This record gives sequence, structure tokens and C-alpha cells, in this order.
Amino acid sequence: MSAQPRLSLLQVLACGAAIVTLSMGIRHGFGLWLLPITQAQGWTRETFSLAIAIQNLAWGCFGVAAGMVADRFGAFRVLVGGAVLYALGLAGMALASSTIVFALATGVLIGAAQAGTTFAVIFGVIGRQVEPARRSWAMGTAAAAGSFGQFLMVPTEGFLIASLGWQAALLALAVAVLLIVPLSLGLREPGFRAGQPVRREQSIAQAVREAFRYPSFQMLTAGYFVCGFQVVFIGVHMPSYLRDHGLAPHVASYALALIGLFNIVGTYVAGSLGQRLPKRKILATIYIGRSLAILAFLAVPVTPASVYVFSAVMGLLWLSTVPVTSASVAQIFGVAHLSMLNGFVFFSHQLGSFLGVWLGGFLYDRTGSYDLVWYIAIALGVFAALVNLPVRETPIARPVPQAA
Repeated sequence: MSAQPRLSLLQVLACGAAIVTLSMGIRHGFGLWLLPITQAQGWTRETFSLAIAIQNLAWGCFGVAAGMVADRFGAFRVLVGGAVLYALGLAGMALASSTIVFALATGVLIGAAQAGTTFAVIFGVIGRQVEPARRSWAMGTAAAAGSFGQFLMVPTEGFLIASLGWQAALLALAVAVLLIVPLSLGLREPGFRAGQPVRREQSIAQAVREAFRYPSFQMLTAGYFVCGFQVVFIGVHMPSYLRDHGLAPHVASYALALIGLFNIVGTYVAGSLGQRLPKRKILATIYIGRSLAILAFLAVPVTPASVYVFSAVMGLLWLSTVPVTSASVAQIFGVAHLSMLNGFVFFSHQLGSFLGVWLGGFLYDRTGSYDLVWYIAIALGVFAALVNLPVRETPIARPVPQAA
């Protein structure tokens, strides 16, 4: 790809972080709607969990296509389309009167929207607009700033539910998410403004074949599956888990907000360390740390204090995998097809998310407890730590130029 003038670093980080704040912030609060919606509609927890599971699977499926379009035509069009779908999905989530419509709105529409408004697309812009020496740091900074969305939006969503009711709260969020449209103007990359696709040295098919034949890409993808399983299970089911143990609803809101607050620190530190330390060791440390945190949480009585300590520790490890994994992909394969390759890695993340959120509801309805899913999350964390250690982070050798 020929050299193009770059956007300013401040502009990329500010607009990217604001978009992720809205998109991810709203998404992290969906667990707060589990009990209000199931009680009002007379549905089971598995019904709600299945819709969120479909959302995560749709996010992964549409993420690959969104990455391809963003790499070829620029992120602006993808972001605008994602914002419109997000608003429609939230409105449908509020107004659905049947489980099928609820699954289509909450699952398919919002999942497709998240594919076009979150990390894969934003990090593609950062990868192309920020020099390699600062890329991991920039991704960590954007993720950290975006993590403020969880700290800000989860209590806001809890307040909206309490003051407006769950339906009106979702409609208010449908209006708010459209702010992504003006923010995306700040991410219109100079090389894409003419509306013409940018020519690459590799075709899409060549880039895909190269990545999937490379063992390190497979290992990063396997690790990301575990990340999705753990964070989505906890994010969606922990509010109900805490209610089952007799804790007040505000404890769950504060817990999720604490995860978001400490996630700001965790993602920034992980991204910064990724510039100086082997990324594979950072990822292994994060995954084994999550398993230890869950094990300790299950070993002590469930009290507000233990919940808040667990949330703070888990927050440090929550999305800290994201900038490190994305920077690893960029370092190995370059940035020409970064959004697309991140989309494939993230698809694995969403397969794990689907399994984690659905299995949580399924096993709860069958056993009356979340305990088995917690222990599965611990075992998967150990697996992810081990599978990331052999990753080779050096740029892949391409001795013969490939014609697109």
C-alpha cells in the first residue's frame, strides 16, 4: 500500500476511544436487563442467555466481513452502518413481544452492530495510522479510554432502569448510540476518502491462507476463545449470581462498574508493556491470573467486600488481552489486512462468548447453580495460558512478493 498522510494521534485516540466507550459500555450492562426482562415477559434465563449468545456469535461472524470492508474502503462507512444497526437493535430489544423477535433484535442486529463499532475496526485504524514503535501503546490507550465506558455506562444503565423502567431505558440508549455517527467523522482515513479501494500487495485470500497456516495465529485464536468465554459469562451472569446469594441489585452494578474502572488501568498497562516485553508472556500471565482470581472468589463467602475485591482484580485482567493480541497480529502479519485478521481472531473470542453465556443459563436452569461454569472457566484459563506461551511474535517472512 502506498504511503498516505496520517491522521493525528490525538484525533485517532479520542474518536476511537469515544466510539468504543459507547459501543462496549452499553454492551457491558446487558446483564442488568436479565432479571427485569425475564420477569416482565415470563421467560427463562436460558431464553435471555440464548439471545445474548446469538449476539456474540453474530458479532464474530459479521466481524470478519466488517474487517474486510474497513480494510478495503475505510472504517467510516462501517462505523456509520454499525451505529444505525445498534440503535435499531436496542429499540427492538425494548419492544419485542416474542422470543424470536427478541433474539433477532438482541442477537443478530446488535451483534452485527458491535462488529462494526468495536475493537477490530478501531484497531485497524490505529494500526494504519500509528507507527509500529507506538502501536501497542496506542491500542492499549484506546482500549483503556474505551474501558471508561463500562465504568460510566453500567451505573448509568442501572440508573436508567430504576428511573425510567427497562423498556424506556433501552430506547434512551438507542438514541445515545447514534452519537457514534458524528464521532466516526474523525476516523475518515486520508487514503480512503476518494471512495476507492486501496490496493494491497496481498489479496484477501492470500492473507487468510497465510494466517491460518501459521501456528502462532492458531494459538492466539485459541487463547481468545477462552477470553470470550470468561468475560461474557461473568458480565452477563454475575448480577444474577449475586442476587441468588442474597446481595442487593446495586452490588452488581457497582461490581461491573469496578471491573470497568480497573480495566482502564489493566488495558493501558498491558498495551504499554507490550512495547517492551514478550506479548506471549503477558497473555499467559493474564489468563492464569484470571483463573486464580476466580478460584479465590469461589473459596470465600460471597459478601459485598469479596465481590468488590474480585471485581477490581478481574478488571485489571478484563480486556487487557485485547491490545496485546491485536498488536501481536499486527507485528506478525503487518497492517494491510489487520481489521480482517483481527476479525477472524475475534470470531474465536465470540464462539467462546456464545458458549460461556449460553452454558451459564443452560446449566443454571438444569442444576440451579453456576458453580460448574465457574470451574470450567478456571480450567480454560490454564489452557489459554499454556497455549499462548509458544507464540512467535517476529514478523512473518515473505521471501517472494505476492501480487493481489
